[in-house]
Amino acid sequence: MTQPTGKTRVVILGGSLAGTLAAAALAPHVAEVLVLERDRVLPETAAPRPRLPQAAHAHMLWSGGADAIEDLLPGTTDRWLKAGAHRIPIPNGMVSFSAAGWFRRWTETHYLIGASRDLIDWGVRTAALAIPNVRLRTGVTVTSLVGSASRVGGVRVRDEDGEESVIDADLVVDATGRGSKLLEWLRQIGGPVVEETVVDAGVRYASRRYRAPEGAETNWPVIHIQADPREGRPGQLVSIISIEDGQWHVSLSGTRGGEPSADEALFEEFARGVRHPLAAEFMARAEPISDVVVYGRTANRQRRFEKAAMPAGIVVLGDAATSLNPVYGHGMSAAALGAVALRETAAKTPVNAAKFAAQAQKAVARPAAAAWLLAVGQDRFYPGTIGKAPGLADKVAARYVHRLSHTAIGSFLVVKALTDVMTMQKPASALGNPDVLIAAARGLRRPLLEGPELTARERGILEREPLRRTEESKTA
Repeated sequence: MTQPTGKTRVVILGGSLAGTLAAAALAPHVAEVLVLERDRVLPETAAPRPRLPQAAHAHMLWSGGADAIEDLLPGTTDRWLKAGAHRIPIPNGMVSFSAAGWFRRWTETHYLIGASRDLIDWGVRTAALAIPNVRLRTGVTVTSLVGSASRVGGVRVRDEDGEESVIDADLVVDATGRGSKLLEWLRQIGGPVVEETVVDAGVRYASRRYRAPEGAETNWPVIHIQADPREGRPGQLVSIISIEDGQWHVSLSGTRGGEPSADEALFEEFARGVRHPLAAEFMARAEPISDVVVYGRTANRQRRFEKAAMPAGIVVLGDAATSLNPVYGHGMSAAALGAVALRETAAKTPVNAAKFAAQAQKAVARPAAAAWLLAVGQDRFYPGTIGKAPGLADKVAARYVHRLSHTAIGSFLVVKALTDVMTMQKPASALGNPDVLIAAARGLRRPLLEGPELTARERGILEREPLRRTEESKTA
């Protein structure tokens, strides 16, 4: 482990999830970590942040990401659970209708954390800012980098009174998210042109909170009705996730041409119109307790900083480097695994070393690249997608993944392998292991399910009289 040298200072741009995890990752290896946040105040409770509009939508923190956060900030999982979050076992705690059919609810192999984004962020922020050498400064706008094309030595900032100043740093970490201005700042100091790829399926979200029906407040499965990219029409899906305070977080999404509406009267109609109406049936027996909130900044955007001749002293983490369509739920996990990679690099190389930033950027890019492949491997196939059309390799890979999904319905070995990758506990290359290839070649070992596997308690909720009936269900 490297030891803090002198007064080594890291400046992190953004008090986001990625930013606070970066602070936790680097704090053991430097004298000071200063987090700069544009918002005037960060909430001390699990409350919304003004510059995090996506927080209104359902989030899945897969076990790969949750384990990474726990590794960086021990005790965070317990903090979430005591505040009302749920540890949901996978796959037995998920009722999922995939493109290949209904998944069986095998015994637990993985898990996810069911909680609002506000609660997840609060748990991480509370733990990270309690580290003695981590300091937060709010109400600060970063206006540019300080340095040259060979090395960044700090940032220029403006406070709420309009006063400008320079903050020196041995390392700057950009964790400002999708709105990052780093490409512009690099141009200003003569930095490199960074390769950028965009794949935009035009996904729009609409989300709403419900009060869970009596008896369904805890130990409730994720209900997930997926789209099928092979159908040649816009992909539409719906998910129900249990969060704190006895609530369900319901999110609808649709690709270009099939987007959900902000109209409350159409919310449950959309859920009924996806590939299976199961989620809509559960929603009809729960009470909506919030407005419908929509969100549309969902393009997959990859900036290959690890391939550019970047200045020393600057690393990019999270959505500022790779932003993902939220429908796959990998953004938080990719950021957490990136922060672990940042910590591992700092354990080997001092952060003020000339080679640190390049080494760290390559390490951070690996989990982000894995999440990128999972996202664009689906999104490229929807009609109207903006970006490079799927090539032969993409089509072959998509066919193989569908074959695996089909086989997983009757093979525990394959469903575990798929879940290893989906939860980001193993890289996508694990799907090419010989035992998985052989299982895929053999195909189904059990028949397809005719419908969802539901427990007696879950069926009991559906047997209740709906609180609301849509016109379609009245006719049926």
